[in-house]
Amino acid sequence: MLIGIVFQDFSLLSLKLGENVACSDQYSQEQVLAALHSAGLSEWMTKQLESVDTYLYKDYADNGVEISGGEAQKIAIARAIYKNAPLVILDEPTAALNPRAEAEIYENFDKIISNKTAVYISHRLSSCRFCHNILVFDCGHLIQTGMHEQLVSQPGQYQKLWEAQAQFYKG
Repeated sequence: MLIGIVFQDFSLLSLKLGENVACSDQYSQEQVLAALHSAGLSEWMTKQLESVDTYLYKDYADNGVEISGGEAQKIAIARAIYKNAPLVILDEPTAALNPRAEAEIYENFDKIISNKTAVYISHRLSSCRFCHNILVFDCGHLIQTGMHEQLVSQPGQYQKLWEAQAQFYKG
């Protein structure tokens, strides 16, 4: 696999958790557990009596688990981690997470992605602060590039967007 992808809009199947993470019925239980841990689901996993054999949803098992949007999003992130692809594309990967879970993902992003190349797509500039290089597009054209501190300190579209979004967090 060359590319691991986490879309904002994705689907999980009414299959076992391990099968959802690996996208296969043949998988390494240890790798699935490691991917789930990296995605921030360690505590949630302690509540799953069947571990990676836990069915998502109740379509095929009465003891299947109903998961929240945030848990589903983390499983999608674990799916990309499990693939261990050299390129990871993340399109608004934390959209369904609460602010605390989102912050946890960002704090651990370098560990999660490791030595891979990551393309992170977001409209929420606060979630781009950890990026090593930010590309700003407008109407399909690249108009700015740099790190967050550089872009927010110079006049331009990034600074305008940052100020527009930051106003809601100021007292």
